[in-house]
Amino acid sequence: MSVHTIVLLPGAIGFEADGQTSILHAAESAGIELPSSCRNGTCRTCICRVRSGEARHLIEWPSLSFDEKREGWILPCVAVAESRLELEAPLARRVVFD
Repeated sequence: MSVHTIVLLPGAIGFEADGQTSILHAAESAGIELPSSCRNGTCRTCICRVRSGEARHLIEWPSLSFDEKREGWILPCVAVAESRLELEAPLARRVVFD
């Protein structure tokens, strides 16, 4: 199983994910909070744009238009990394526990 590095920009927050775990779940497991709600690809709360690398959606028709897909938008709740990724995720933040 391949493990890929994912970097969330602009904060350069990095974490790793395998090719079977959703990007959102991998981020949460690494202590990173991304906006999310439905977790099934319909609400678009988690939408991010791929700046570099490849991701694949786990469902055939996530709530993205053809043009959005072509422009590099993904829904991390139903997408997995297929290579090293850089994602535009301006609301991402590392969760700090006291």
